[in-house]
Amino acid sequence: MAALRLHYAPDNASLCVRLALLRAGVPFETVLVDRRSRGQKAPAHLALNPNGQIPALETPDGAIFETGAILLWIADRFGTGLAPAPDHPDRGAVLAWLFWLSNTLHPALRILFYPETHVAGDTGPLLARTRDRIAAMLDILEDGKSRLGPWLGGDRASVLDCYLAPMLRWLALYPQGGPQGATDWFDLSRWPALHEVARRMDDRPETWEAVRAEGLGPMPFSAPTLPAPPEGSAT
Repeated sequence: MAALRLHYAPDNASLCVRLALLRAGVPFETVLVDRRSRGQKAPAHLALNPNGQIPALETPDGAIFETGAILLWIADRFGTGLAPAPDHPDRGAVLAWLFWLSNTLHPALRILFYPETHVAGDTGPLLARTRDRIAAMLDILEDGKSRLGPWLGGDRASVLDCYLAPMLRWLALYPQGGPQGATDWFDLSRWPALHEVARRMDDRPETWEAVRAEGLGPMPFSAPTLPAPPEGSAT
């Protein structure tokens, strides 16, 4: 039995963690969380992630939840260049952007995908405002990318690549259905530096393994298609 167990659902936030574990070359097992039966709300999963969300990572030191926290734990525990070491001069900048992805961009995506959990009744105005906010956030990251050097879109994936690339994918694909679920507002080519991050992530060995495991398609980040996972459901 591997020392690490990733509780995942296909094309969910657990994808970010899977990419980091594969990039680190760390053995791990996966445990499918069945979203169709709301397995993320089951008592066994709540014991690992009390928020009833995906992912959770079981480690020898106990379970960890929150995607950003898991990514930083992997980077620091295994020292494989996923993030700067604590005494590296780039550490502060990378942590700032990692927390920005976790605390700013990712929550905005959750509003876009689950607006009914934030307002009652007509969700149209909230969706429109959230799309504008996300576009403005990506403008900020597009401008900041050049200052991150090898830590975003570099020769080897960092925690920032592992976190951002799936979010760019989801913006192109979700939510599905209905006039408010249209994704035609999002065109990654508007942000050429971020498009290049996604394109480079398409070609990484850890991505190929994740594609096989979760059925993500041949260009999962720069030109994504809906997943066809071998097990479980993305929604």
